[in-house]
Amino acid sequence: MSFTIAIDGPAASGKGTLARRLAAHYGFRHLDTGLTYRAVAKAMLDAGLPLDDEAAAVEAARSFDISEMRRDVLAEHGIGEAASRIAVMPVVRRVLVERQREFSRTGAGTVLDGRDIGTVVCPDAPVKLFVTASPEVRARRRYHEILGNGGKAEEQAILADIIRRDDRDANRADSPMRPARDAHLLDTTEMTIEAAFRAAKTIVDAALEKNS
Repeated sequence: MSFTIAIDGPAASGKGTLARRLAAHYGFRHLDTGLTYRAVAKAMLDAGLPLDDEAAAVEAARSFDISEMRRDVLAEHGIGEAASRIAVMPVVRRVLVERQREFSRTGAGTVLDGRDIGTVVCPDAPVKLFVTASPEVRARRRYHEILGNGGKAEEQAILADIIRRDDRDANRADSPMRPARDAHLLDTTEMTIEAAFRAAKTIVDAALEKNS
């Protein structure tokens, strides 16, 4: 049976970086579940389909290759905006949640990060982390990330977008973002990624020992 680490949290909290570090350290498979919604959105955009065509979105959710998702391609802002429209469709969410669960059951171990992993996708995961940080710090991180990749951005616009996304994710009717009751909270506002990794590793090591 696969050992699953479920990591949730808002945008730019550091959960993706932490998930990749943990997966690499333990030799586990990693899935950024947010990319699955972006993959559906890209398939819709590539086919010239209207983003409100729920039947087409469901078909795209069932058929895209989860092993072929490329972060650099799917990170495009326009795809992210389209994905936010796809993500509110309950049937699409159900299809993708089942595909994410299938992923979590493969191999010796998996790390999944997203918004509803510990509460909906993998509620029985032996390790659940909720990674957060202040909106201002998250906006600054995203701003420097964009600049570092050669892009242009305004930090205040990023902050406004993050606040909007937080509100939408926390208040949506289907699978709202919230910490699982038994999740370990990691506030990375004043933490380096190395400190966050060490804190998470301590939690994971204890759970692995308990499960051995």
